[in-house]
Amino acid sequence: MNKDPKFIVFEGIDGAGKTTQINLLCKALEKRGFSCFVTAEPTDMPSGKAIRRALAKEVDKTPLEMAEMFARDRELHNTDAKAGIEKMLADGTTVICDRYYYSSLAYQGTVLGYDTVAALNLDNPNIRRPDICIFLDLTPEKSLQRIGGRGEKTEIYENFDYLTRTRKTFFEIFDKLRQRGELISVIDADGDVEEVSTRILAAVADIFK
Repeated sequence: MNKDPKFIVFEGIDGAGKTTQINLLCKALEKRGFSCFVTAEPTDMPSGKAIRRALAKEVDKTPLEMAEMFARDRELHNTDAKAGIEKMLADGTTVICDRYYYSSLAYQGTVLGYDTVAALNLDNPNIRRPDICIFLDLTPEKSLQRIGGRGEKTEIYENFDYLTRTRKTFFEIFDKLRQRGELISVIDADGDVEEVSTRILAAVADIFK
């Protein structure tokens, strides 16, 4: 494996196990001598905190306003001078991000349409394209089981019908993004943690050749 830093994104409907698998991948890469930085969207910056308030229904936002908020937070995530994605990559650190514009295209795109959300993200030169997107695939039934097991307050996107439509939309946008040259690997997330981790490592190994 070469040591050039890469930008890796994890996606999946809620409950797919992104946090667990991101941490396992980071540890695996560090064992191989990589410097690794884990981040997430929405960010912890003020722009990301505003999104979290809207997701928790503390403030009302239209679908377009939500899409614009995500895109702005994502742009700042890339360009932040201290811990932005571009800064980390320039310093030789591989970046692993929990959610990125794929989520915007799937979640907001379900309501607003693909083209509107794509214009906010794919046409923005300050929003970098990942080297690979790992999509942890899980059925909506399994997703809600895992969400319920956490005992947490649900967010506005966590219901069966919405998760079903969103999963379908993810696969539709993946077809479009692959036509633009994006590398997207769909991993079955309904299995043993170590088994899933092994599949992810195999997929990620391709970008370090």
